Amino acid sequence: MANPLTCDVVVVGAGMTGAACALYAARSGLDVVVVDRGPVAGGTTGAGEGNLLVSDKEPGPELDLALLSNRLWGELAGEFGEFIEYEAKGGVVVATSPGGLTALERLAAAQRAAGVLAEPVDGDALYRLEPHLAPGLPGAVHYPQDAQVMPALAAARLLRASGARLLTGRTVTGVLRTPGGAVLGVRTDHGDIHAPALVNAAGTWGGEIAALAGATLPVLPRRGFVLVTEPLPRLVRHKVYAADYVADVASDSAALQTSPVVEGTAAGPVLIGASRERVGFDRSFSLPALRALAAHATRLFPFLADVHAIRSYLGFRPYLPDHLPAVGPDPRVPGLLHACGHEGAGIGLSTGTGHLIAQLLTARRPDLDLAPFRPDRFAEEVS
Repeated sequence: MANPLTCDVVVVGAGMTGAACALYAARSGLDVVVVDRGPVAGGTTGAGEGNLLVSDKEPGPELDLALLSNRLWGELAGEFGEFIEYEAKGGVVVATSPGGLTALERLAAAQRAAGVLAEPVDGDALYRLEPHLAPGLPGAVHYPQDAQVMPALAAARLLRASGARLLTGRTVTGVLRTPGGAVLGVRTDHGDIHAPALVNAAGTWGGEIAALAGATLPVLPRRGFVLVTEPLPRLVRHKVYAADYVADVASDSAALQTSPVVEGTAAGPVLIGASRERVGFDRSFSLPALRALAAHATRLFPFLADVHAIRSYLGFRPYLPDHLPAVGPDPRVPGLLHACGHEGAGIGLSTGTGHLIAQLLTARRPDLDLAPFRPDRFAEEVS
């Protein structure tokens, strides 16, 4: 067998979060190897819409991470903008009832106190922002910080910019550890990679990598579908979604939930989401989910009733029971750091996550308090 590769840190996962971890670790002076059993962006990243959102998060640790990530995405946009299809389109969250508008404005006020730009929009102003919305909606909140990238392009660009050695088509089969239990590297089906630090950025499969290292991380897949329309003129200007989407994101239900999320793209097609259900890794087509998406979207934008949907795709969001990702060192396994479990927010939160992981890898004080993201916070629940 060939001599094992050696490096400072091995990142497992070549999706958006792994790419961000590689970029910021390399820019901190570390020698990085990224390994993935599939291609770049072959998992959840390649099945995402590329949302960079602050609008859908209540004040707390996740919003803090989103605001840090939003700032970092802005920096990367200046560096790579056209190469990652960064679009600062802004978000419009629509209330469908007077009571819903009151609740939405209450959330927006709390978000503003946390540093979010959240601008209340009355009926007339709403239709200037989005002229094709259904008539009679009471109001909305405009979030100018919401943006979008093309996730597969972004992951590939950040990996290339990192200069990390990229090993795709290699399955991690074990974690090498010292007699004392500390990380020594990983074993793959193509040989060993030696490193004193391992970053678990395996997304929905993060629980499997944790288990190989002797730790428990209860990551579950949460399936979601997206409908794609035929190419259209730019009739939807922002990312537009109904206020009940925020509640669906925070729900613990395993049952199918759908709430309208509609956005135009630079290429012309309109993307329609969002569905959520816990069905394991079942990749089968779900007509009920797609019918519900279409029905919700046409209620928000009636013109869509006459538009053809040309395809759909699905992905699995890496879900943790409290809806917060696992970010930071695992005290059970010295040298193991987790960067997974971001659910549907992984693209948006990847930059902040990678930045924080790089700070930890280089013994710097992280910009955020990572206690809420501790990977071992579930140990008692699952033991």
